[in-house]
Amino acid sequence: MKFTVEGKDKQSKARAGTLTTAHGVIETPIFMPVGTLGTVKGVHLKELKEDIQADIILGNTYHLYLRPGVDIIEKGGGLHKFNGWDKPLLTDSGGYQVYSLSGRRKIKEEGVTFQSHVDGSRHFFAPENVMDIQRQIGADIIMAFDECTPYPCDYSYAKASMKMTHRWLKRCVNRFNSTEGLYGYEQTLFPIVQGSTYKDLRKQSAEAIASFDLPGNAIGGLSVGEPHEDLYEMTEIVCDILPEEKPRYLMGVGTPVNLLECIALGIDMFDCVLPTRNARHGLLYTANGVINIKNSKWKDDFSPIDADGPCSLTRFYNKAYLRHLVHVGELLGAQIASIHNLTFYLWLVKESRKHILAGDFNEWKSKMVQELTRRL
Repeated sequence: MKFTVEGKDKQSKARAGTLTTAHGVIETPIFMPVGTLGTVKGVHLKELKEDIQADIILGNTYHLYLRPGVDIIEKGGGLHKFNGWDKPLLTDSGGYQVYSLSGRRKIKEEGVTFQSHVDGSRHFFAPENVMDIQRQIGADIIMAFDECTPYPCDYSYAKASMKMTHRWLKRCVNRFNSTEGLYGYEQTLFPIVQGSTYKDLRKQSAEAIASFDLPGNAIGGLSVGEPHEDLYEMTEIVCDILPEEKPRYLMGVGTPVNLLECIALGIDMFDCVLPTRNARHGLLYTANGVINIKNSKWKDDFSPIDADGPCSLTRFYNKAYLRHLVHVGELLGAQIASIHNLTFYLWLVKESRKHILAGDFNEWKSKMVQELTRRL
């Protein structure tokens, strides 16, 4: 993997770069649609490539391990061949999903014992077998196994958890370096900064993570319920420590405004379920504000869903029709809304890149943030 910074904004810490992997080139800043079970819910690969124009998507280690199982994925030639996606892939380590199980898991130094949310069966994740599982899945970028602390979280727990995440990272690196990819191309390991919302812990973790000198770095444990002010503060602290010449990935973030504010702080990569999850509930993001298509005001509005937007579907379909589809639970409604939101997210980061290279990103961002927060 190779990362090159191609330009920086004059009034913020935003930067535009190019990330090269075995399955293609990714221009940053980038938003990565979440394909938890090996697919972005309700969206065909053709639409992901041609309409949404995604350069990279995610798979999730925890979910793919449970279903269909990594043996099936390996027999299928890895996730790229299994699902037909020939562009870059990233897999989360499953740390966040284990965190979200709460009452169904037990965390120890050795690893995490947990019960499947599907059938209650018991399983064990440790740094070593999580590396092996991600080797079998075959993503271009794989994540270290970490513990994601909840919010709020007391200081002593956050500190102990952070230190264990660092010890787990050393085990991940040892296992990763002692094994090889299964499908004839290079995989890249990213470590994850933790430390909850405590400034000193975030600094310690960022310094520890940076010392491993891996090709890229991620920031985890945010967007778990903390105020946006804390999200931005922790992100800025960490970005100021992580090396400039390596990509920075902020995990699980966020709203369109979150993306713009964190790009301004130096983040290069994002993922979040928000655009597709909210789409399925009728919430649409546009450059002029947010539309709740379920509202009765759209019942007899036959104007295009987003006449000036980047999504061809929502320039074609009208608001009343989409409201009808969503209101009756028609699958096409969720699909149209999902494609719209993902197309908008990808448009937003591509526009950010253009303005970074032009040197006026911060000025453009300030105007966009005002528009994005409006309720239409």
